[in-house]
Amino acid sequence: MIILKNFTEKYNKLPLHIRASVWYFICSFLQKGISVLSTPIFTRLLTTEEYGEYNVFNSWLGIVSIFITLRLYYGVYEQGLIKFEDEREAFTSSLQGLTLTMISAWTAIYLIFRSFWNSLLSLTTVQMLSMLVMTWTTAVYNFWATEQRVKLNYQKLVIITCLVTISKPVIGIIFVINAEDKVTARILGLVLVELIAYSWMFVAQMKRGKKFFSGKIWKYVIGFNLPLVPHYLSQVILSSSDRIMISKMISEDVAGIYSLAYSISMIMGLFNTALSQTLSPWILQKIKVGKVKETESIGYISLSIIAGVNLVLIAFAPEAVALFAPIAYHDAIWVIPPVAMSVYFMYAYDLFSNIEFYYEKTKFIMVASMLAAILNVILNYVFIGMFSYYAAGYTTLFCYMVYAISHYLFMRHISKIQMHCEAVYKAKKLFCISGIFLLLGFLFTFTYNFMILRYLICAFILAILLIKHKTIIRLIVEVISKKKEV
Repeated sequence: MIILKNFTEKYNKLPLHIRASVWYFICSFLQKGISVLSTPIFTRLLTTEEYGEYNVFNSWLGIVSIFITLRLYYGVYEQGLIKFEDEREAFTSSLQGLTLTMISAWTAIYLIFRSFWNSLLSLTTVQMLSMLVMTWTTAVYNFWATEQRVKLNYQKLVIITCLVTISKPVIGIIFVINAEDKVTARILGLVLVELIAYSWMFVAQMKRGKKFFSGKIWKYVIGFNLPLVPHYLSQVILSSSDRIMISKMISEDVAGIYSLAYSISMIMGLFNTALSQTLSPWILQKIKVGKVKETESIGYISLSIIAGVNLVLIAFAPEAVALFAPIAYHDAIWVIPPVAMSVYFMYAYDLFSNIEFYYEKTKFIMVASMLAAILNVILNYVFIGMFSYYAAGYTTLFCYMVYAISHYLFMRHISKIQMHCEAVYKAKKLFCISGIFLLLGFLFTFTYNFMILRYLICAFILAILLIKHKTIIRLIVEVISKKKEV
């Protein structure tokens, strides 16, 4: 009781934005955790072909939603809440109005040419209509959630997000068990939950803002986000084209095996999000006050942390696949290492792009993203045909390396022009951290058929960590403590 009382007192003394950040992280962790826990259930309820079809649907959803909504609920909305501070509610309702207008227009276009779209995306009419509904509900939720974060109203956001996160797999399991078309049933379960949970958010924001159309606001947000569409599209293509191309070039069941490996690897993306959300505001503040060089050491430490958590997944990939899916998915173990390594370079991009976004160099962002995406499609087309779906993992890794390196070069260029200094992060140190990470990652991959050797390597690394644990803990605490300086 005394410990709990002391903890409560310390928690209550934390600034509101720190408490909010803690709950956002917990909420994100629960979302990912429940999703992870439900994966072994759905991989057993669905065949590899059905699991692949469902993941291809999600890939198309990510691509289609960009064209339909322009992702207005991303950066432009947060910036607009500050720029239009005196008319925030009207700004929000007008963006909801614009989004609904665009979705309605695209729905009309789909219905007129539905045979063409169904054939192009290899989806049924029910699945396509579900995709359009989910595009709307996702936008509605993101507008509302962003507003809550800006206002630091974390309690309601956390409660609703957790309820939805629990409801999705529960309803999905019930629908799948009682349906013949299990893929469509899984999709309709998501649609039902999101419609019930999110529709009221649209009504509430429209009621408060009382403005469906605003020429000034619509012109501003479209002008801001339209140039970023290639960037957003490239990001989704980079993360989704492999599954779509595998399903087209090989089969849906093989796409299902690859999708499982990709999903398990993306679990570690949670750490990317947590560190990025913790450090980005601090880094941007340091840029603003001209002390960006103070972020250098923390950048190296955070990269090392991300490398470490991904190495844990790579080391135990065979066990992870056995836990998450039946034996039919076993070959997914060979895809996890390169995709998990890609997660590390995704975080590196986040680290470098802070400077690009701060100085609004959207052209640089677009060029780097499009380069990696186009390269990914080309390499997938060439190497999937030659080496089957295993190649997709390595083309993904290579393209994310190109992605991160491109953003690093642009960041260095911006640093010289805007801040009159060399790159914030030294190439030699980045190369050293990345090189050790890749070396260990491939080393573990080569030991998957030699379990005892793999465990011995893990034990050796663990022994080193235990010996150096005080130093490691001190560095991690230093990273976390930086959030308090924001």
